[in-house]
Amino acid sequence: MVVKLQRPILVGGLGLSFSLWMLQSWHDSILQAGEFALLSAMAVGGGLWLFQKNRSPGSLEQLDGKLVDRATVESAIAKAEVIINQLAQEAENHTALETLRGQIAQLLLELDRQEIKFAVTGSKSVGKTALIQVLAENLQAKSVNFQETAPLFRETGEKSDADVLLEIQKSDFALFLTNGDLTDSEFQALKQLKTANQPTILIFNKQDQYLADERASILLSLKQRMPGNVVATAASPIPIKVRKYEDDGSVQEWLEQPASDIQQLTQRLDEVLVQQGQNLVWTTTYRKTQLLKAEAKNWLNGVRSDRATPVIEQYQWIAAAAAFANPVPALDILATAAINAQMVIDLGSIYQQKFSWEQAQTVAGTMGSLMLKLGLVEISTKAVSTVLKSNAVTFVAGGLVQGVSAAYLTRVAGLSLVEYFQQQEIALDSGNGLNLDKLRQTLQKVFQQNQQMAFLQGFVKRGVQRLLPEAQQGELIGAEKAVG
Repeated sequence: MVVKLQRPILVGGLGLSFSLWMLQSWHDSILQAGEFALLSAMAVGGGLWLFQKNRSPGSLEQLDGKLVDRATVESAIAKAEVIINQLAQEAENHTALETLRGQIAQLLLELDRQEIKFAVTGSKSVGKTALIQVLAENLQAKSVNFQETAPLFRETGEKSDADVLLEIQKSDFALFLTNGDLTDSEFQALKQLKTANQPTILIFNKQDQYLADERASILLSLKQRMPGNVVATAASPIPIKVRKYEDDGSVQEWLEQPASDIQQLTQRLDEVLVQQGQNLVWTTTYRKTQLLKAEAKNWLNGVRSDRATPVIEQYQWIAAAAAFANPVPALDILATAAINAQMVIDLGSIYQQKFSWEQAQTVAGTMGSLMLKLGLVEISTKAVSTVLKSNAVTFVAGGLVQGVSAAYLTRVAGLSLVEYFQQQEIALDSGNGLNLDKLRQTLQKVFQQNQQMAFLQGFVKRGVQRLLPEAQQGELIGAEKAVG
């Protein structure tokens, strides 16, 4: 039984010049193959031309991952342990400490693991179970373990695609199965595994279900997108009907099961195990270490964020009071809205970023300059004015716009600095060591997150309560009711 191609071949345009060259090279075979083969050859030639021209966005090179050595892993474990110890120092009874320390101990044991773990993954019905069965029978190496993942790309199920991909990263080597040309979802999943430095091989399974020319086209397309990392198999070929004619004229028919076609794959895996086995274990341990380090860093950042929040709130209301008492033109409000040097020092101390007074002044000035260049001062002042006018406040207190705007900008600057610190690995030596591009991106992101109208309305209300005497607040409420 042979089925027709079910998914489009991702070969792109024809690529006339290259196609003509391909046609010349294949002249004899094309004449014999007929019209369909001619069109296939032109499509294949065009795909190759397009691939050569646009390889960067459309292909994944070195999909088998970059292997690391033992020393690199030990260094990574030590860095993760530093973060865990820092968490213990800043939050002695933190609930995550016991688990994190247990994981560190397990990672050290992993360094000497002998068994190689394979994750067999792909969408539903690509032949994962059948492939595991035949590999277990035919692979020469015995110290291997095959683990089938939940199917990818399902709308419903116990595990999401993100969960499955994370599970794959805990294996030493991934066997990614497809039974046709790659869909966009499959290609994106492979990109994520490559980004995670997960050694992977792409397996074109069920190749026996395609006509010879279709099979060749699919395989070529896969190899274009995954150079050097594609193997074709038929783990469980479709049974073949056999017919025998007897001397007496009778006919006997039966189904015969062809042998599995996995020789190329087993040869490749045997080579991987012999040449890279130990490095695969170390690379997996390194990935697990990075995940653990990120988890510990998140816990530590949570503790520090809880300490940083009241500091930011303290300084935002200090800035508000200063601007309210001494109103200035809108664009000059930056002088009071930008975080001051003392706030930089206080936040830096929480995040183990040490600043001198001069360095802190440089950081504060840099933040203020970026806020002005990005237009955040003008935008925030207009937004605050709009909210205040809707509540009849500005008719009573002219300096209130400047005060609340100063508080708002100080909050944005403080939150931006906190997020920036959370991304750092080492202490800054000076204010001039700031990564301005990253700081600019962080400012824009935090500003957008704090632009929701519901947040602004609540913030303005708190600002009014902070800046105006209770008696004057009562007058404002009465004015609002009268207007209403």
